Amino acid sequence: MGTTADRFKAAVEAKQLDAVQELFTEDVRLYSPVKFTPFEGRPMVLGLFGVLLRTFEDFRYVGELTGSAQTAAGSDGGSADSTDSTVLIFRATVNGKEIHGIDLLQFDEAGRIKEFTVMVRPQSAVHALGEAVLAGLVEDGLAPQA
Repeated sequence: MGTTADRFKAAVEAKQLDAVQELFTEDVRLYSPVKFTPFEGRPMVLGLFGVLLRTFEDFRYVGELTGSAQTAAGSDGGSADSTDSTVLIFRATVNGKEIHGIDLLQFDEAGRIKEFTVMVRPQSAVHALGEAVLAGLVEDGLAPQA
């Protein structure tokens, strides 16, 4: 069966949104490199994942690190928890721009993903990703028309 991170990687690489869904808590928060406030709640995060799965070209995980890290929830004045965490290193292409990035997965006591932080580089790839994701969110009715 593997760890939550193993199951997550397999589901993302196979583009199986249903398998990803069961790995998130109901109140999962996703921190994006192109939006200051997080995407909150399983329905919104899954909607975003649907857009990402069809936006990324040649998406693949190329490395993994495990340990613990303070959650982002503590940065807004709330209590900061240190939780089991996994960093997944990925490569992909969006609209011809190569992206290098990491997914920081932070888990609850049951091993489900409660916080998800994405960081990507270079800046030109962040811009291309932001444009493509916004277009996908608008297309899916998850964001207002700009």
